[in-house]
Amino acid sequence: MSSNKYKILVVQGLHEQGLQMLKNRTDIEFNVLMSDDENEILEAAKDVNGITVRTAKISSRIIEAANKLQVVSRHGVGYDSIDLVSLNNKKIPLTIAAHSNMISVAEQAMFFLLALSKNVFYYDDFTRKGDWTNRWDVKAWDLAQKNILVIGFGRIGSNFVKRALAFDMNVYVYDPYVEKEKVKISGAIPVDNISENLQKMDAVTLHCPKNDETTDLFTKKEFNLMKKSSFIINCARGGILNEEDLYEALKDENISGAGLDVFDVEPTPSSNPLFKLNNVILSPHIAGVTVESTVRMATETVQNVLDVLDDKVNQSVVINNKEIGMK
Repeated sequence: MSSNKYKILVVQGLHEQGLQMLKNRTDIEFNVLMSDDENEILEAAKDVNGITVRTAKISSRIIEAANKLQVVSRHGVGYDSIDLVSLNNKKIPLTIAAHSNMISVAEQAMFFLLALSKNVFYYDDFTRKGDWTNRWDVKAWDLAQKNILVIGFGRIGSNFVKRALAFDMNVYVYDPYVEKEKVKISGAIPVDNISENLQKMDAVTLHCPKNDETTDLFTKKEFNLMKKSSFIINCARGGILNEEDLYEALKDENISGAGLDVFDVEPTPSSNPLFKLNNVILSPHIAGVTVESTVRMATETVQNVLDVLDDKVNQSVVINNKEIGMK
């Protein structure tokens, strides 16, 4: 390997279109490591200039060992698997594929909402049995004129808002970091407090990052404030909802149903008590993964690396701008 080339470590692979972008550059050589093992990543990262990563943890040990590291690029938007403190200490930017999956996640949340409100599994089940005696035991709801609280008005939350408004829903938004006027312009109604508004909500959907502020944002207290007929949807991160309290709320029918794409432990073991309930719709943390978004994630992930190496950084995709003093 020639020493005058940039070296990129591709952890857990990339769509071919992303890899092709690396192949097209004569000044780059890359290594694909299909592993999430910390020691393997550490060994492979020692002399690299950039790392692209899907879900593997990029620990402080890895970052400290990578003496030439100039950028870590996340294949997606969440970054709780990256040791941000270590990156900040070394003034290394962390980039995200900011625009890659916002539509996909918003659509998945909308799918959960529609499936829950139309009670798809209930009707599907007795239709398959050829027994229509329960046909008039009505368990479907219209979305029109129902109230929904969207927590988080970032790229995904704002895209969900557009879709909910198209279904003639009354959309409320909680996001203390977004100007109220911006929410109003979208057609939604800003609120200052979650608990004070839960009693009138028919559904809640989460589109906020997981951090100290949002961990256990919904516990027994919040579920007890919600309507018995209401739904909750989490396509954000496990841990924002307290899983044990959610299970109790669903089991006791304090709320009507839930749509979950994320969990406390992933992959989630089949012993998860939530799996025994028939008022939960589940997916394996793939809300942001579609045919189209997979290509977008790969190409944006690579472009973010190239931009840093080419000194053309798009600051809107850098998570730690302020911490590393990037101007």
